[in-house]
Amino acid sequence: MRSMLPGAPWLLGHTAMLTVNQPRKIGLLGQDYVLWKDRTGTIQALPNACPHMGAMLSEGWCESDRIVCPFHALAFDREGCTVLPGFLKRTRSQLQPLELIRQGDFIWSYGGAEPKMPIPTLLNDIANEYAFIGYVADMSIKTDLMTMLLNMHDYNHQNGAHKALFEIETVNFEAFRDEGFCSHAYYNMPRKAPRLKDVMSNPAVLMMPKVINAHLENVFPSIVIFHSETPIGTVKQIHLFIPESETHTRTYVLMYGRANHSIFNLAQKNILALAKTVVQQDADILSKIYPNSPQKIKLNNEIGMDWVRRNFEHFPTPPEPTLSRPALPG
Repeated sequence: MRSMLPGAPWLLGHTAMLTVNQPRKIGLLGQDYVLWKDRTGTIQALPNACPHMGAMLSEGWCESDRIVCPFHALAFDREGCTVLPGFLKRTRSQLQPLELIRQGDFIWSYGGAEPKMPIPTLLNDIANEYAFIGYVADMSIKTDLMTMLLNMHDYNHQNGAHKALFEIETVNFEAFRDEGFCSHAYYNMPRKAPRLKDVMSNPAVLMMPKVINAHLENVFPSIVIFHSETPIGTVKQIHLFIPESETHTRTYVLMYGRANHSIFNLAQKNILALAKTVVQQDADILSKIYPNSPQKIKLNNEIGMDWVRRNFEHFPTPPEPTLSRPALPG
């Protein structure tokens, strides 16, 4: 359980990811929940197993502000109470509601654990300044949270795991700024000219520069933001991570932006598709790693991975920033 960092806040989703009266299953800290939004926009969450015979409530339907079990049509309200057939009185709560914390369009939860970290506010700042483009790549990956985060903070894997489509030739690491549970990484990635099949697969690669200048802003343990400036607009690509269990991690991407040119609005679907490709490529490589294989070789500029390991070790106490440095020479 400690490997899932109980007490950290987790961004379960954006309101745009929920359809009115359409329940969905989410996993958090080893427990499955059903999440639903009613016609008033109110969002509720209960444990997903019906207390009668364990049917998945997420496979049922909604009636007003209640979730209905697909097995025997028992309807549970937001407090986990129901009315049994032949009775007129509500039962006591049969399901402990999951506490949700709404911040604008963001849906946060501590998963029932005692809060040990504050909810970060930088996503609210982005939402206030940039337009919401959409979300993409909402998937569950068979890997633990630490392995997922190590992959996301491995700045050497771009020209391997992400070579296909992006044609990255090399990664030139520039600097890492350690701010405890927050950090910033800066590097650039020269690219080969896109191949015809890459352009046909996603025309947005034509908008990518010859050299990608990357600025990653990280908030441990659940947020990585890729800040991108292009001639046609600014993109804020936000990667989120949620420990569903000790063996599975959910990830998805929220995208915000600001247009500098009208073509930016036309290209938004392709921009989302590029982000989806990044997540799919990461998921693919994570499925091809032997778990618990000892690391006998260390590459230059694994400072982001060191940052992840150190923060796991110190959680929930913010560590003293000690890892800031420029890239190694040569």
